[in-house]
Amino acid sequence: MTTFDDREQAFEAKYALDQEQEFKAIARRNKMLGLWAAEKMGLSTESAEQYAAAVVRADFEQPGEEDVFRKVAGDFKASGMTVSEGELRSKMDELASIAREQIRAGE
Repeated sequence: MTTFDDREQAFEAKYALDQEQEFKAIARRNKMLGLWAAEKMGLSTESAEQYAAAVVRADFEQPGEEDVFRKVAGDFKASGMTVSEGELRSKMDELASIAREQIRAGE
C-alpha cells in the first residue's frame, strides 16, 4: 500500500465515524426534545418516554429535521399550548449541541 492509499482509508474511516456520531447525536437530540416537550405538555413519566420515542421515529419520515419540528409543533398546538417557532428551533439547536458533546465525550 502506498501512503496515498493509507491516507484515503483513514479519511474514509473518519468520515464514517463522523456520520455515525452525527446520527447518534441527532437521535439523542430528538429524544431529549421529546422529553422536554412532554414535560411542557404535562405528560406522565411513562407517557413522556413513549412520546420521546415517537419523536425519534418521526425523524425517519423524510431527510432533515422538519419532520421532527412539525411533529412537536403540531403536538403543542393540539394540546392547546403556544410555543413559538423560534423557541422550538432554538431548543432543537441547544439540545443538538448538548447531544453532540455527550456523544463526543462517550456518554
